[in-house]
Parts: sequence; structure tokens; C-alpha cells
Amino acid sequence: MELSKINNVYFVGIGGIGMSALARYFAKRGCAVSGYDKTKTKLTENLEREGISISYTDDLETLPTKFATKSDDALVVYTPAIPKSSVILNYFIDNGFSLKKRSEVLGIISKGMFCIAVAGTHGKTTTSSIVAHILKDTGYDCTAFLGGITTNYNSNVLFGNNNVVVVEADEYDRSFLTLHPDIAVITSMDADHLDIYGDKSHLEDSFHLFASQLKSGGKIYNHEGLPIKGTTYAASTTADAKAENIRVEGSKFVFDYKDATSNIKNISLMLPGKHNVENTTVAIAIALQLGIDAEKVKQAVANFKGVKRRFEYIVNNDKQIYIDDYAHHPEELRACFDAVKQLYPTKKLTVVFQPHLFTRTRDFATEFAKVLSTVDDLMLLDIYPARELPIEGIDSPYLLSKMTSINKNVYTKHQVIEHIKSNKPELILTVGAGDIDTLIEPIKNTLTNA
Repeated sequence: MELSKINNVYFVGIGGIGMSALARYFAKRGCAVSGYDKTKTKLTENLEREGISISYTDDLETLPTKFATKSDDALVVYTPAIPKSSVILNYFIDNGFSLKKRSEVLGIISKGMFCIAVAGTHGKTTTSSIVAHILKDTGYDCTAFLGGITTNYNSNVLFGNNNVVVVEADEYDRSFLTLHPDIAVITSMDADHLDIYGDKSHLEDSFHLFASQLKSGGKIYNHEGLPIKGTTYAASTTADAKAENIRVEGSKFVFDYKDATSNIKNISLMLPGKHNVENTTVAIAIALQLGIDAEKVKQAVANFKGVKRRFEYIVNNDKQIYIDDYAHHPEELRACFDAVKQLYPTKKLTVVFQPHLFTRTRDFATEFAKVLSTVDDLMLLDIYPARELPIEGIDSPYLLSKMTSINKNVYTKHQVIEHIKSNKPELILTVGAGDIDTLIEPIKNTLTNA
């Protein structure tokens, strides 16, 4: 596929965070961009305001006339999350259109560029966003395709004027194997997506394949302790790139960075938690490898405001604190809860959690129950199914039954609002990767109007 010959692009599942970034990329190139998604969201509304036509009905009558027949200048991009029964998707398949997965298109775009790819079962969105921000803020520049909306830029795609691209490398469906990076990062390799991989060993095999696709002369950074041969990073004394003297000052985390040749003192970070200090540590290591001045790197880190739905403060005043986070795996929840407790050790923690996928809930029920039992008050929503059909016996009451905490219940979204209205929690956290984000504004309004 030659990008220069593409004039019309249609996205089947345009509302996904990765798909929408590509849609914005092609629109920026001057292509006519349109697409379908089953649900209208703030993200799709923003795309429409940017001039991208979107249909919310899986119906051929909604297709633009330019896609009535196959043409050489037309590209169809789809996500594996789209059901195979989709009318629109099957129309494109049956009529011989040029179809590419999102990951394939990302591989084509990044081919021939200096590619920095960040992979991992957790931490890849924040880490890739910090890397991209440092390159932008210091003037080094880059193009970036990110898995979240960065607060500094209010976008999931950044456009640069050089040959450097930062990409979030997604392990789901082995998507990251389309990439051949110059610099690769592996943040974590915890068991996940077992509906795809079957077990942790096959997941690890996929990460080893990703690492093997490093370009000649390239460099790989991996979190200390992972079974990968590369430059290690961590908040430890034994890593190659390390964060030391980590402490909380006010609402910020402060730490020192050290490697074989560099030592940067008193780095201030708006993002809380040891995990985010480590994400920042590898981003600093990459920036220094590229030759960026250490003081400029330190300043860039200090003004990085984070990513939407990654420990995002929704309400923050003397009476109440409300934080929203995308965490949907037991290890992500643990890291998020630890960060909250470090910042607010004396406050009672109320959590609203929406499990994501029946298979993930089944595979990690014990781990979920253990970490969710550490909060003071738990409101558990029904499982968000996404692409999956229900699994008998796997539901939120089942997960609740495995927990040891006392203040726990399954709630509807309406009941969550009523509980918050009645109890006025001083510290509340919403976590999950489904449609729990639709509760953000109602909870915010309930707290601020109390």
C-alpha cells in the first residue's frame, strides 16, 4: 500500500482510541475520512467536529457514495473488536476492497521512519505519551500515535516535522508484530488477553518476537525483572537506568534519575505512584540517548500533565477528591490504589469499579478479589462485555463473593449516584475500561452540587 495514492479512508470501528488517531492522521493528510461505530461518544463527537463523517448504524445505506464500488484510492481500516457479523465489514470483504487492520496501517506509516515503540500489558499509554511529550516540549519533535488523550495536547495523535515516530505497540491480537522499531520499550509482561494467548507463556513468546523485530543497531529498554535482554530500568539500585530518592512533596512525586553517564536531581512529576516514576525513568533514558539536554528533559517532565483517564483529577478541593483511572487489570488496580494511598493516607477510599470482559474476570477473579478487598467502600458495576458473549457463572456477584471486605455491593449506575449523594465520600475513585466514563460527569455534578 502506497500512502500517497490513498484519497478516501473508511474506518470500521472509528471510535476506538487507536482507530481515531489514525483517522485524524489521514484527515491531516488531506484524505476524505469517514467511518462507523456503534456508539456515539465524546471522542466521536470531536472527530465529527473535525470534519470526519461518522455513522452509528451498521447499514450499507450509510456508506459514502465513494465506497459504492472498489477503487484504487480507497482504503478500509478495521479493528478486530468489530463483530465478524458486521454488515458493513462484510460488504467491504465481499467486494474486494483493500482492507487493513489498524496495526497493519500503523506498521506501514512507521516503516522508513525512526520508530520508538512502547509495548507492555500495563503502562504503555502513559510511557509513550511521556516520551512523545519530552520530544515535543524540548523541540526535538516527533509524530506520535497514542492510546489515550494527552492532556497537554488534547489529542491522541501528534504531528511532527521530522522522521521520528512514537507509537504505542499493542499486544492484543499480536498487533505489535507489524512494527520494526529503532527503540523498543517493554514495560510489563503480566498475564492478560488469555482469550487470545491461552496462557502466559504464549503471551511472553509474543513479546520475545516483538523484541526480535528491533532494527539492526536498535536498542531495547525493559523493566527490570522481565525475561528480556535489554537495558533495564526501574526504581531500584540495580537497574541500568534508575529512579532514586523517590518522595512525595505536596501533590507531586519527586525523584532523582541516574544511569552510567547521567545524574539528574529533583525531577518533579505531576503523575503519582512508583509505576509512573518508572514510566518516566525510561522516557528520560530514551531522551538522553537521543542527545536531548538533561535540563530540558527535566523541565519537560515537570510540565507533563498526564493522559485522560490515567489518574485524572475530576474534583480536587478541600472537601472532596475524585480521581478517574483506566485501570482494568489486577496489577493496574494495585498500582493505582497504592498511589492514592500514598497521596492520601488518612482518607477513606471509595471505589467504583467496572470489570472489563467476562474472560478477564474469569481468568483473574482471585487476583481482582484480593486487590479490591483493600479499599474501604466498593461499588461494583456489572461486567462490561465489549466484544464478548456472557460466560455462565461469571458475573459481578460471583466476583463480589470472593472478596473479604465488608463494605461491598453490586450497584447500577443510578445506584452509584444515589450512594454518592447520600454518603458524600471524601475520596472517590472510578476505575475500568468499559463505559464507566459515562459516570464521570454525573459523579462530578453530584459532588460539586452537594
